[in-house]
Amino acid sequence: MRTGETASARLRFVLAPGYHTNSSKPNDEYLIPLRLSWDAAPLVVEGIEYPKGKDEKYAFSDKPVSVYSGSFEVTTRLKAPAGVPLGPRNVPGKLRYQACTTNMCMPPKTLTFQLPVEVR
Repeated sequence: MRTGETASARLRFVLAPGYHTNSSKPNDEYLIPLRLSWDAAPLVVEGIEYPKGKDEKYAFSDKPVSVYSGSFEVTTRLKAPAGVPLGPRNVPGKLRYQACTTNMCMPPKTLTFQLPVEVR
């Protein structure tokens, strides 16, 4: 990425067979949404785009639940403002989610990772 420009990073997540997570926009307020966050400074996060969830019917809910299953991608747009130091860096990221099966949900977790970025 060059200073003054915005670049997109697509992150692919894969869930084990039989598991799902709530989407980024669950259909009930008590459900824990999937959330991606960044500690990107001095870069700027211009946006995070989540896929549309798939409505599934489960015994624990009277209405369909918006979920992700299998593999899915989340896209982040990062900008390198003028004056950002040039060179490689790792941008720390966190994915907060709750994995569930049709019968139970695991405790919420936060996955931490690093996104390698080079500013030229």
